[in-house]
Amino acid sequence: MDAKERIAIPRQKMPEQDPLERKHNYDEVSYGFTEELAIKEAQRCLRCKIPKCVEGCPVNIDIPGFIALIEEGKFLEAAQKIKEKDSLPATTGRVCPQETQCECKCILAHKGDPVSIGRLERFAADYEREFGNIKLPKIAPETGKIVAVVGAGPAGLTVAGDLIKFGHKVVVFEALHQPGGVLMYGIPEFRLPKKIVQAEISYLTKLGVEIRTDYIVGKLLTVDELLEHGYDAVFIGTGAGLPMFMGIPGENLVGVYSANEYLTRSNLMKAFMFPEYGTSPIYSKRAVTVGGGNVAIDSARTAVRMGAQSTVVYRRSRKEMPARDEEIHHAEEEGVVFHFLTNPKRILSDENGRVTGIECLRMELGELDDSGRRRPIPIEGSEFMIEADTVIPALGNKPNPIVPMTTPDLEMTKWKTIVADEATGKTSKDRVWAAGDIVSGAATVILAMGQAKIAAKSIHEHLKNMR
Repeated sequence: MDAKERIAIPRQKMPEQDPLERKHNYDEVSYGFTEELAIKEAQRCLRCKIPKCVEGCPVNIDIPGFIALIEEGKFLEAAQKIKEKDSLPATTGRVCPQETQCECKCILAHKGDPVSIGRLERFAADYEREFGNIKLPKIAPETGKIVAVVGAGPAGLTVAGDLIKFGHKVVVFEALHQPGGVLMYGIPEFRLPKKIVQAEISYLTKLGVEIRTDYIVGKLLTVDELLEHGYDAVFIGTGAGLPMFMGIPGENLVGVYSANEYLTRSNLMKAFMFPEYGTSPIYSKRAVTVGGGNVAIDSARTAVRMGAQSTVVYRRSRKEMPARDEEIHHAEEEGVVFHFLTNPKRILSDENGRVTGIECLRMELGELDDSGRRRPIPIEGSEFMIEADTVIPALGNKPNPIVPMTTPDLEMTKWKTIVADEATGKTSKDRVWAAGDIVSGAATVILAMGQAKIAAKSIHEHLKNMR
């Protein structure tokens, strides 16, 4: 096909559940591309000589390469091409903000719709998993070196997957009872089915990665003790799981849950499958989520599935919302109500200390702040009340503190993140590297993975030079 023919092909729509049905279940919203749709979408790629899309990918996947293989019907080969750089393609194909990374760099985006890179990535990974023909890559001869990876989230799993292929022994220490980090406890089943995360983790264990769960580094053994017990290097990828609150009256009332607790109960602890699983779900009649990121949208959509009238309160306009457009759109389809330019002032309660509502202020946007967004300014006398029996602050997370608190000589920032060299992931402590949210603060899955790949390469270079 010539370029003109490719440009004429419209962006293919991915089939998905009807909103009226999916709001009552936890099944994945989108069904994924069929083979025919995937090939048709792949035909839209112009095969640019200088593919800007690759520059936009934090892990530098050969995007034109795998898309060309899909166009030829070589779906397994496409999956293998992606996994040269990305050990979790079915996951990143679902949760990456492709619209602000690879897809916005696509030349087709200048005058229309970019190639659906993320959906094609998801298709290839799903095809490989569903047909059970997973080909393991070549593993280098054993080096005799051993690396401790602290945290089995996206960063830790990425480092483990890269280092095992270099021939090093890798042991991952995970504090929770299942590996996966935010992929397991944070992102809802209807957006990222847990069987997919578990399948991609299983791929890593087949490569030889050892994962030890229920193991809190900093409590059972410290980073220093790992180094003393024979580990040649330590990678810290403990993420950002310490919830932030609003600092307003009423946050200690019965019915206020951090988004972390709310989502963890549902996702990791399977509360939505009660009583098959013993974790009681949080049933609400009226739930108000505070925040504008993906975690806020995930919480609000989970509340819908728990039977609540679900509302999101956000202090800026929709234009400034950091959540993905697709997730906001899905939330609107499912009946979530949005109050933009609105900020909580206090949480109200009855005589028993249970939430009855949340008092809010109208806001207007002023000059740009340090984030590059217009600063929200309260409008005096604009208070109003929203009825609620559940309030879910989803305002972001701080770094998990246990490892930094128990690791002397580890330089920290004023935000309590670990200082690590951008070019290597090396920390101030000898033989210790770090990446992901523990370094950058709460960010995206793929950015954590990109940093982790840099750290893995640096660790490998260090280990090669050890005697």
